[in-house]
Amino acid sequence: MQPAQTDLAPPKDDPFTLEQLKQFDGTDPTKPIYVAIKGTVFDVTRKADTYGKGKSYNLFAGKDASRALGMSSLKPEDAVSDYSTLSEGDLKTLNDWFDFFSKRYNIVGKVTDLPPPGSASDSATSAL
Repeated sequence: MQPAQTDLAPPKDDPFTLEQLKQFDGTDPTKPIYVAIKGTVFDVTRKADTYGKGKSYNLFAGKDASRALGMSSLKPEDAVSDYSTLSEGDLKTLNDWFDFFSKRYNIVGKVTDLPPPGSASDSATSAL
């Protein structure tokens, strides 16, 4: 496991919509890579070898994938922000991931338009 960073910048609270967040999914090498957890946006660019296009955790890039992180899932259908139905154990896992990211990556903003918990509009199939 990578050690905690000692040189993190002060957290920012720049607003991001879910649509804006999609631009930071690792497909454009000129843009940073962002991952959101529980609405907090982290800059994971320094780990492009993990979160970049075609890499093992790219599924989380450019979105709030709180549910998938809590479930330790790499399934695209789980990569949504709604974590309201997670079990107590999965919720602890999600909080552990949030703490992990908070100690290792700069916080660059907040997602401003997360759907309410339990909302179908947050599902991976909502565009169908």
